[in-house]
Amino acid sequence: MNQKRVSRIASEINKIISNCLYTDIKDPNIDPINTGITEVKVTNDLSFAYVYISVIGDDKKKNNTLKGFEHAKGFLKKEISNNVKLRHTPELIFKLDESTERGMHIENIINELNNSGK
Repeated sequence: MNQKRVSRIASEINKIISNCLYTDIKDPNIDPINTGITEVKVTNDLSFAYVYISVIGDDKKKNNTLKGFEHAKGFLKKEISNNVKLRHTPELIFKLDESTERGMHIENIINELNNSGK
């Protein structure tokens, strides 16, 4: 499939899920203030969409957020189906994106090294 089209579909899915996160999903496990959709990757055959979620908080909060998204999966697929014209709506697979936390950890280490050198 055309990579440009796959990328455009991934971008649309990202927008739809992000919008639903802030307006439509009322799951108590999902805190929209501390949760964000960092990236969506769609397979070339459009059968799967990997949704990377960034959550600020401890491991329990992250696991609960993933459970909340799994619970809302049917609703999200329906929203995607209504807004993106495809024969089949991709299966959503939610994954934690911990790159933000790793970046903050590395930044803290660099700051500590800079402060200890002064």
